[in-house]
Amino acid sequence: MSKKLIAYFSASGVTRNAAQALAEAANADLYEIKPQVPYTKADLDWQDKNSRSSIEMGDKSSRPMIADNDANVGAYDVVFVGFPIWWYVAPTIINTFLESYDFAGKTIVPFATSGSSGIGETVANLKGSVGASATITEGKILNGTPTKESLSAWVNSLGL
Repeated sequence: MSKKLIAYFSASGVTRNAAQALAEAANADLYEIKPQVPYTKADLDWQDKNSRSSIEMGDKSSRPMIADNDANVGAYDVVFVGFPIWWYVAPTIINTFLESYDFAGKTIVPFATSGSSGIGETVANLKGSVGASATITEGKILNGTPTKESLSAWVNSLGL
């Protein structure tokens, strides 16, 4: 049986709730990806083209700093990476996280929460950040309050 980590970034708490439920269902450890500078409500105003999130998402090379680099990813076989969908993809802080660790030989499973869109091109956009020797699977949107049974079924269906 593989050892699993649920690493997540949550700007408003929605993704945190999904990550906690997934960690329980997958019998996995939990790690929060925290920005070095926390996001304010104004930073997250997607309708303001000058908000922090709008500026970051408008620049594909943006890599917001994370608060720490102490996730022990080396101890895990499978790393689920969770985030809210921003502009149809993962927030660029997820690229920062993925580029901060060595995922060689690991399987990365993205999951996301979204107010209205699917996971889109998220996996394709993250592949360059994980390195060629890691496997990244198709992701899944976890909206609402998925049951422990449905989450366990999804994790088991991955065959990891």
